[in-house]
Amino acid sequence: MSLENLLAIQRLVRHEAGRAAILKLLVSAERNLADAGVTAISAENRFDAAYKAILQCAMAALLAKGYRTSTSQPGYHQTAIQTFPLTLAVDSATVIVLDALRKQRNLNDYTGDGVTDALLAECIAQAETLLNRARVTLGDPFNAPD
Repeated sequence: MSLENLLAIQRLVRHEAGRAAILKLLVSAERNLADAGVTAISAENRFDAAYKAILQCAMAALLAKGYRTSTSQPGYHQTAIQTFPLTLAVDSATVIVLDALRKQRNLNDYTGDGVTDALLAECIAQAETLLNRARVTLGDPFNAPD
């Protein structure tokens, strides 16, 4: 599936964003990843912060390609994650892991299921990897010219 196909089925919409908007999302992802490392808060909140960093990387990468998810359609988190191979060249095995983290986030949010230490560590590791990849691909907001 291509980004154009996702546009045709209304999972994406065209959206022109400037470099500042993309870098702002990456700064926010960096902040959320830092929050995920705060051991004084619950594993569930740390997981949520790491997951949010993953999603922000996906959104920044989509913006860089001239799209955003259609938030009027259900499943826009899933769509954002599924676009990683097209936006940041993420392999399909990693997308499967990211989708499992998305499902765990849903369980946590909607049923109150807890998060294991292993799931938390995986979510943080994936967020770190994606943020680093996004920095290389989209630009490092901390080294961006003023």
